[in-house]
Amino acid sequence: MSTTSEKAEKAGGMKSLLSTPVLVSAAVTWGVGSLLFFLLFSVTLPGEGRPFWYGIGTLLLEQAAFLFAGILCLRNSFSNQIVSGRNVWLGMGLGLLSYFVGNLFFSWWELYWELSPAVSPGDLFYVISYVCLTVGMILAVRSRRLNLELWQWGVTLAIAVAGIAFAAWVSYPFDFLASTPSVEEAVVAIEPARPAPEWVIGLEKQLDPLGPPLNLLYVVLDVLLLIIAAVLLLAFWGGRFSQSWRMIAAAAFSLYIADMWFKYADKNIPNYESGDLLEVFFIFTGVFFAIGALLEYDVSTRSISRGSRRRRGSSS
Repeated sequence: MSTTSEKAEKAGGMKSLLSTPVLVSAAVTWGVGSLLFFLLFSVTLPGEGRPFWYGIGTLLLEQAAFLFAGILCLRNSFSNQIVSGRNVWLGMGLGLLSYFVGNLFFSWWELYWELSPAVSPGDLFYVISYVCLTVGMILAVRSRRLNLELWQWGVTLAIAVAGIAFAAWVSYPFDFLASTPSVEEAVVAIEPARPAPEWVIGLEKQLDPLGPPLNLLYVVLDVLLLIIAAVLLLAFWGGRFSQSWRMIAAAAFSLYIADMWFKYADKNIPNYESGDLLEVFFIFTGVFFAIGALLEYDVSTRSISRGSRRRRGSSS
């Protein structure tokens, strides 16, 4: 039987493994390892597609990052000690986990059925993800009394204009003006080695008309997240919680970069297969959200602990 001291040592060892510095180091290591994986294996020879194992590898790297970040954000939402508000982290946590589920459907369609549909069932969860992330970040802005200087509003406006202009350039010609390929054309274009069943083809036919409005919605939400991230970055600049919100802003910027690249590549590269180098920013999105959640939790719990000690000292 283990003694009380042995149990205390095990508990202390587990606590040290789950400490903020260790988890932040793990997130950074995951991001660096993912970048190296993309740098080493994302480039293919002309005329050759990416191997199946590479697609599985990128999927696992991205899913682990989003799952880890989602769990950490939900941990913040369940803690009464979080200063910035539990609903802020609840929105972001649900958004990240919804993105995780959406990736499962998207990868099922692309990796297993070898299809490239305009819309898949995963898009439902992607939309939920963007809405939850947007709501969470808006709540964060509302919890902070904005008192930005003129130059800060100018920076925000410049980022908004640049983001809208770049998104419009990437999206041109706009989907609602251009014709989209039918489901049959998309299936034939990539010559899938594994024929999709009838229910998959039938579902794609039903979802295909939603492609143009969904793409437009994604662009609008991407730009909105970019603007909110800029406001958050300036609003929390130099404050006690500035480090965590810099990471959240970096996560939103990373998501914008990855989405814009994917949209550009899907429009302009024939038979594009996901997994190009710039898609590593999807993984960076999860990594930055995870680090931001960790830093927020650490600062919130430490500040409350210091406040409790001061109160006890003054009462004695």
